[in-house]
This record gives sequence, C-alpha cells and structure tokens, in this order.
Amino acid sequence: APPKLHHINVVSREVTGLLEFYRDVLRMDEMPIEMFPRTGMTAAGAGSDVPISFTTDGHMQMHLATRDLGVAFRSGEAINPIGVGPIGHIAFRTDDIDAFKRHLDAHGVQYADYGTRFARDWHQIFFLDPEGVIIEVHAVLR
Repeated sequence: APPKLHHINVVSREVTGLLEFYRDVLRMDEMPIEMFPRTGMTAAGAGSDVPISFTTDGHMQMHLATRDLGVAFRSGEAINPIGVGPIGHIAFRTDDIDAFKRHLDAHGVQYADYGTRFARDWHQIFFLDPEGVIIEVHAVLR
C-alpha cells in the first residue's frame, strides 16, 4: 500500500506568525506540543529542539518549525528536513518502515535514516524527489 499523506512541514525564522496564520486564517486546530514528544537524542545534540507548533484540519497536519541549519551536520546525515524553506518537507506515514526502505533501495533512492532523533514514537527517513523537494516517510513505533 502507498504511504498516506500525514503532514507538510513549513520552516521559518519565526514560528509564531505561521501558527497564527494556520490557526486563525485557515481555522486549523492547534495541537498540543505534548503530542510530539522529543527524544533523548535531541537532548544529546542530535535532531533539533527548536520551537515548533502543530495544527490540523482533522485529517492532515501542518508542522511549523523554526529553521535549523545545523541539523544534518549534528546528526551525521546528508539531508536537513528543517534547514530550507519555506517548505521544509512533505511527510507520509507507512505501516512498515523497513519494507519502505527496501522499496527505496530497489529503486536506487538514497535516504537519510533519522530513526527516532526527532520524535520518540516515529521512525523517520528523508529523501529527495527528482526536483529536490524533501520527502519524509515515517512509521509509528508502538
């Protein structure tokens, strides 16, 4: 089965304005930050602990992140999912991250495997589409 659209990540130098736009203008519901627990790896310097906000329309989410140019360097990865913008990345959810990685391997698509560096409960990988848009595919770990 194809992965399902989960969220679009927008990066900015200042997240408050993004949150106000998506919450107030587009009337999306603000999601509590506690729904996205960070990991010990973030505290140890891998991943990122920049301010981030979340909104939803009830089906898909907007992840509104402060731009962090050092994520890939600190994490030892080639792709920075919150370093460029305004679209940081487009994310899809799969039920089987290992099967999806094998699928990418079969198609010769290189990816950065961030594992749980950003989110305690998600295994995330990032790769580029042919135009350079960063794509995330993640699976919920339970």
